[in-house]
Amino acid sequence: MSTKATVTYDSAQRTNPAIEELQEAFNYHHLILQLVRRDVLTRYKRSVLGIAWTLLAPLGMMLILTLVFSQIFRFNTVYGYAAFLLSGLLAWNLFSQTTTAAMANLVWGGGLLNRIYLPRTSFALAAIGTGLVNICLATIPLLLIILITDVPLTIAFVFLPVPMLLLAFFSLGVGLLISTLAVYFPDVVEMYQIVLTAWMYLTPIIYPIEVLPEPVRFLITHLNPMYHLVELYRMAVYYGRFPTWEELLPAVVISISTLIAGWWLFARKSDEFAYRI
Repeated sequence: MSTKATVTYDSAQRTNPAIEELQEAFNYHHLILQLVRRDVLTRYKRSVLGIAWTLLAPLGMMLILTLVFSQIFRFNTVYGYAAFLLSGLLAWNLFSQTTTAAMANLVWGGGLLNRIYLPRTSFALAAIGTGLVNICLATIPLLLIILITDVPLTIAFVFLPVPMLLLAFFSLGVGLLISTLAVYFPDVVEMYQIVLTAWMYLTPIIYPIEVLPEPVRFLITHLNPMYHLVELYRMAVYYGRFPTWEELLPAVVISISTLIAGWWLFARKSDEFAYRI
């Protein structure tokens, strides 16, 4: 007569939800890569130019804003204004597009969680992966603008993956935080677009920070986390220099601490999502 061992599940012995979510995300990394592939290939599937829009969209925005701000407001920059503007736009787009996608994918596509099992962070991780692919592709027109406008391209360009990675960490943390809020308060989805618009104009993307009054400049450099991340990105591609430790440390601390906070809160509340989405 055979006997079977009885397995008892004790929720009190459950490991930390954040660690569990990290392990499950790693176990399902093939699925997440497929979600990234799907997003990249289907985003422009029915358009004539296809994935070329990833390159043309930031160029078009750059041309419009360059015409307005360089000719009418006449901002003075170290090198060409076009390269200054495009480098800031690419960094900002990585943040704004990925955080919006992470939240929207969970809220509007979260019904999938009721039918099959997958790590709750899959949507956010796929959004970040898609954003990284897009910014890598968009670096091609940025390099063209740098060459055309005679902006020096230095060895500091090899440092570019570091600000990209820190931007991805920060974006993932913010994306998980606002996704958690949006599950409980759906109006957050619409409100976040207003916040993003205000946040963009409070970040030195279309203007150099030197044009601001000293009190405003102090507030932005001390209270706006995106200032440090955008400037770090620009150092590699526009200013052509490596950051000092004083410039690098705030960006590292902000990115990692935001990622940890977002991941912890999201993992802690994720078990309730299937009942609320």
